[in-house]
Amino acid sequence: GCFLLMNTGETPVRSERGLISTVGFALRRPDNSEEVCYALEGSVFVAGAAIQWLRDELGLIPNAAASEQLARSVSDTAGAYLVPAFTGLGAPHWDQYARGTLVGLTRGCSRAHIVRAALESIAYQTLDVLRVMEADTGHRISQLRADGGASANDFLMQFQADILGAEVLRPAYVETTAFGAALLAGLSCGVWRSTAGLPSDPDAALFSPAIDPMHRERLIHGWQRALERSLGWAEN
Repeated sequence: GCFLLMNTGETPVRSERGLISTVGFALRRPDNSEEVCYALEGSVFVAGAAIQWLRDELGLIPNAAASEQLARSVSDTAGAYLVPAFTGLGAPHWDQYARGTLVGLTRGCSRAHIVRAALESIAYQTLDVLRVMEADTGHRISQLRADGGASANDFLMQFQADILGAEVLRPAYVETTAFGAALLAGLSCGVWRSTAGLPSDPDAALFSPAIDPMHRERLIHGWQRALERSLGWAEN
């Protein structure tokens, strides 16, 4: 899966578009009062699992890491789009009847094009959630901070920046959830006296958009057409 959270500060934002309002974190202040920071959350059901599917069910790649080299071996997907709605679609669609689709195939499509389409599908699904977050909050994002196993894929991070039209920042230590829990424990135990003393990440990698905006819109339009074909499939 893929889980996106937008920090909304001390006031929870109630989504009108199917996102979840949740507690981002809570800290105990020196005066024993509590600082609570809220977030909007959107869940993508299938992200890295699509790459596992390519490996385990189709045998197109020997391991997840091989997907990057194969995706880079072609300049695009040759018009193919993969919508990995293998268990329906999560935010912002919430369609339990959606099913996976692979569309736009021609005789010239190879396994490299399909692998690239699978990686790109992660970025497109992320875009869908982030655009809803922007609509709910009225704020346009300038940077996405990515972590987790899939973020180690440089091709995916660059395509994510390209399709968002915004920077993507990846920390040197990609297991940010565990790292954040350790930092909160350290604050609680007095290892650090305040958040100002927490260690930074000077080795973070920054990915900036590098495609023409018109090309970006054409790619997104193709994704939306593919998405429409996956919706409600199991009902018919």
